[in-house]
Amino acid sequence: RRASRSEGRKRMNILVIADEEAPSLCDYFRPEKLKDVDLILSCGDLNPKYISFLATFCKGPVLYVHGNHDDRYEKTPPEGCICIEDKIYEYKGIRIMGLGGSYRYSSGINQYTERKMRNRMFKMWFPLWWKKGFDILLTHAAAYGVDDANDWAHMGFECFVKLLDIYRPKYYIHGHIHLNYGGGHTRRQQYGETEIIN
Repeated sequence: RRASRSEGRKRMNILVIADEEAPSLCDYFRPEKLKDVDLILSCGDLNPKYISFLATFCKGPVLYVHGNHDDRYEKTPPEGCICIEDKIYEYKGIRIMGLGGSYRYSSGINQYTERKMRNRMFKMWFPLWWKKGFDILLTHAAAYGVDDANDWAHMGFECFVKLLDIYRPKYYIHGHIHLNYGGGHTRRQQYGETEIIN
């Protein structure tokens, strides 16, 4: 899905990917499909080869965070891509904060308790202060009570809600919550000043 942001005369086309590989971007791919894409953001749970493939055709960087099923990235990280876990990456004036993983429901290395995720967030106090916040929050999991589900595996994080309340980013982009799960989930919704894109 593409999201555009206008700043005066500037326009940036962002391709957002997560969870499921799009046949139009692999099996039926044509290079011209990415000719207008300035940046690719991956919310996780994608084959590293798929992300690396897209990186070879995108003129801008491919940024990613880990999904709960991305333990394989430890041995085979996506080549030509940039992991922004626990970082604020700035690209053409757009500040993107990355916090991957899901709520802990098993022993996966990319699963966290609320306390562990909050600790990760607190460790970013200096870049948050230095960058004066962020424009896009990129995560795998949803925010608690905003676009999450009731089971342990798909529960959202309360600390993400606090990030949205304090810094009011333009966009909050996440994966993990598939629309076919039911429960009234939508592709886009508004939370205060932030547009949430699932």
